[in-house]
Amino acid sequence: MKTKLKKISTNIPESLLKKACSISELNQTDALIAGLKELIAQHERSEIIKLKGKIKINLDLDQTRQRIRL
Repeated sequence: MKTKLKKISTNIPESLLKKACSISELNQTDALIAGLKELIAQHERSEIIKLKGKIKINLDLDQTRQRIRL
């Protein structure tokens, strides 16, 4: 399945884009996509961290460690 693309025109500081491309060794489009993905991942991580202490898990670590793996 092909990803639907959206062509955009925006103003980005040239130095920021050049540095991102340089350190990532990606072209401009791929560097922007990587940055957007990282922004989304960062948001998702912060949402997961908010769940700390809200999920109760009953887990017997000794029993889990003794299970047979195939």
